[in-house]
Amino acid sequence: MDMPPRRLLVALSGGVDSATTAALLAAEGHELVTVFMRNGVVGSAASRSCCSLSDARDARAVADGLGVPFYVQDMSKGFHELIESFVSDYGRGLTPNPCVLCNNDLKFGELLELAHDLGCDGVATGHYARLDQGRLLRAVDSHKDQSYLLHGLTAEQRRGALFPLGELTKDKVRELATSFGLKVATKPDSADICFVPGGDYRAVVAERLGHLGQTGQLVDESGKTLADHGGVGAFTVGQRRGLGVALGHPAYVTEIDPGTGTVTVGREDDLSRTSCRVGQMLFHEALRDGDEVLVQMRHHHDPEPAQVSCLDDETIELTFAAPSRAVTPGQYAVCYRDDLVLAGGRIEKEISR
Repeated sequence: MDMPPRRLLVALSGGVDSATTAALLAAEGHELVTVFMRNGVVGSAASRSCCSLSDARDARAVADGLGVPFYVQDMSKGFHELIESFVSDYGRGLTPNPCVLCNNDLKFGELLELAHDLGCDGVATGHYARLDQGRLLRAVDSHKDQSYLLHGLTAEQRRGALFPLGELTKDKVRELATSFGLKVATKPDSADICFVPGGDYRAVVAERLGHLGQTGQLVDESGKTLADHGGVGAFTVGQRRGLGVALGHPAYVTEIDPGTGTVTVGREDDLSRTSCRVGQMLFHEALRDGDEVLVQMRHHHDPEPAQVSCLDDETIELTFAAPSRAVTPGQYAVCYRDDLVLAGGRIEKEISR
């Protein structure tokens, strides 16, 4: 990164990406303050997730090795609010992405406020994304790109953000970590949501709610009842495993009605939708009726061409060039032009098949 020395806050997670970020910035002569976010999750689950005690130790070791200040910031209140939102969404038949809210509210919300309080010019993280004069773009490493998860950052938050790894591949990051002598250079990446180790979100929902949301029936596309179920929080659109029904062909969840508890299952082709409505939009660039965009509807999803219709100041409709199987209420639809993030919001419902 080509910029004069600055005082920066670096969010250290205990992983190789944030460690390399700190090492790169220190090598460039920046004055660093490093912070580890304590999320307040305790017990066996926390020990297997990121933000664990062992991660805190790794983060401190990185800071000590670089000779920079290290602090632990208690973010348990905001983090537990995030978990409650996650649980509530599943109980309402939605499929949330808590990493988006964590970036919006915690990493570039609370941490950015802390950075300003400490006299820092911004917050640097190990995210794989690029910023160009406040515009958010995909990372060079398409396999690690996290611009989708960062689309909710406001213009002010983007001005205070730094992503030094955006121009690098993951292999290069590990190579640099080794050259800097970082002990986390070969540490495996964390793949789970930090409070859902092993991917068992149902256990988190059941523990927090005391149930899995509205009970009801599994039905086929004709409306025929196939079985009872214990709550809509156990399902997500597109789910194939754990349905407990035999249709003579692979079965997928195609629709969830949280009001009645009805969960519809069908063939993979039944997932196809021609359009969807997206609300709570944040516009990085203005969108107009008829604009052609590439839309990404999950973190790991190949973008699909779609046309925009503007319904109001915060809502758009996307009509896909070809029927899409990725429409999942509760997830985010992020619009791109090539590598540039144009806008993003939350998928509200499927409109038509």
